[in-house]
Amino acid sequence: MNTHSLKLLLILLTFTFPSTQCDDDLVDQICKKTPFYDLCISTLKSNSNGKDVKGLASVMADTMLSNATDTLSYIRAEINRTPDPKIERALAYCAELYIPVVKYNLPQAIDALSKGQFEFAADGISDAAKEADSCEKMISWSQELAALSDRNKLIHNLSDVAVAIVKILLKG
Repeated sequence: MNTHSLKLLLILLTFTFPSTQCDDDLVDQICKKTPFYDLCISTLKSNSNGKDVKGLASVMADTMLSNATDTLSYIRAEINRTPDPKIERALAYCAELYIPVVKYNLPQAIDALSKGQFEFAADGISDAAKEADSCEKMISWSQELAALSDRNKLIHNLSDVAVAIVKILLKG
């Protein structure tokens, strides 16, 4: 291998390997600007698709959609499982709140992110948290629904993180 080829190889290696460190640094910098640093770090480091701030916001929104979809499935299963009419009504109310989040709010927010419509994306993501909070108010009296309560809180916290990242995009 001649000197020129060796130099080129070293340059390529230098720019190839530190990219992971750069991505980790970006994730750390962004997560420090969110209200739930640990949640942000664990979410974004487990998904390597975010290469820039917009990508990180998309990862958070996708994670929210996945969690909201799982929560809706959980609610539907609990409706079928419970013999208690009061709990069934509360769960049905929560299902009605989560359906538009899963079918419309978050998919539209994700689409808006991809198109650079960050205000609209932030609104859709915030709406998901509001619906989770409304569900939480409906079920807070029941110890039997503690698992759903945990899911609602996770959706709310993921939303707070996602909105904080989208606000970074809005600032330019």
